[in-house]
Amino acid sequence: MARVVTPGFHARVYAMVRRIPRGRVATYGQIATLLGSPRVARHVGWALAACGEAEPPVPWHRVINAQGRISSRGDVPRAEAQRHRLEREGVRFDARERVDLGRYRWDAAGVEPPADPVEFD
Repeated sequence: MARVVTPGFHARVYAMVRRIPRGRVATYGQIATLLGSPRVARHVGWALAACGEAEPPVPWHRVINAQGRISSRGDVPRAEAQRHRLEREGVRFDARERVDLGRYRWDAAGVEPPADPVEFD
């Protein structure tokens, strides 16, 4: 059966991503799991790609893939901007272009998801 993301999903992603502190990162899957839907990491990425100039701003640059890398999907300027923003916040990359998730991953223990959970049928 197809997964259906509720209309408020993007807003819930933005609300969760706004909680990531400066100098920390989260993975797409981590955000999906915090929202109660661990299998929709790709949808988290799509939501962040669509955030534009949301108000208040969404620190989209703090979300990376499970390997600790920036997922550029061919958008080199956006990937460079993401890396620059993370480095300005003190996040360091190794020689293989990875962030040490053990050091920089956001510890979201105890964080409650935004209201209106994502539902699937």
